[in-house]
Amino acid sequence: MKTYQDTYPSEPLLRASDLVRPKAAALLNLEFFEAEPAYMAPNIYDQHHILVNLKPAPHRVEHWRDGEYRDFTLMPNEIIVTPAGVKSGWRWHETSKVIVVTLNPERLEAFAKSEVGILLTEQQLQDLPQFEDADIVTAATMLLNALKLGGTGSDVMFESLARVFLIKLIQKYGDERSDAAEFSRAYTADQHRRVLDLLADRFGEDIGVEEMANEAGLSSSHFSRMFKAVIGDAPYQFLTRYRAERAAEMLTDLARPVIDIALACGFSDQPHLTRVFKQIHGETPRRWRLAQQG
Repeated sequence: MKTYQDTYPSEPLLRASDLVRPKAAALLNLEFFEAEPAYMAPNIYDQHHILVNLKPAPHRVEHWRDGEYRDFTLMPNEIIVTPAGVKSGWRWHETSKVIVVTLNPERLEAFAKSEVGILLTEQQLQDLPQFEDADIVTAATMLLNALKLGGTGSDVMFESLARVFLIKLIQKYGDERSDAAEFSRAYTADQHRRVLDLLADRFGEDIGVEEMANEAGLSSSHFSRMFKAVIGDAPYQFLTRYRAERAAEMLTDLARPVIDIALACGFSDQPHLTRVFKQIHGETPRRWRLAQQG
């Protein structure tokens, strides 16, 4: 079967796989389009396809889906899901403004089972092909904004945002009893954005869980449980990984002393940075810096 990328009539303005290393991009691929009116002939694809419409004005589209034809008005912030194996085609009559997320079914199933504790079937994805969900739109838009910003800390941040998006999607279709899905209903994408903004702005300072929880508007215990369930790391573990990534970026400045980088990134001293950096990156800051030179 083909992939959606094989048949797009135009190139995306932004593509996650071009900007994010495989660990973060393995969960999903996000592409952003502002494409002139065009036609995509019906095809069967081996990916799940999530279309998030960001165009502010309603506009006409035609959609072919497993023999069913629809000519309808696509509304702002609507989401259309096409599972793998479903024959699908499109025609849009105005310049589009869409996020297209494609998902490998096996990876999504493994993620849903191991991280969320449910079995997500293709039939479940077929049951609700079109809907509005402000939280999923926010999560997708945050992913897009993270790609636009790029640079500092993008891999760590992007991976956490990818998890938020996927759990929100699984929550929409999956088992209501899942702990991660239950928690994510009370932990919105916008709350996560506020926490990430806090960490990005003040990662070199002494930031505690209570301050992160206050930013999300939650109690410390509730925030810690939800953050761990959705992101996979405890809040402080996540902050430590982000600090190590920022340190790696600073190490490319060969004139900057390692002790200066350690303190700037919130580590108590150089041995503290060295210990954490080796756990995360597999080598000491000094060896990592030498490797970047070669």
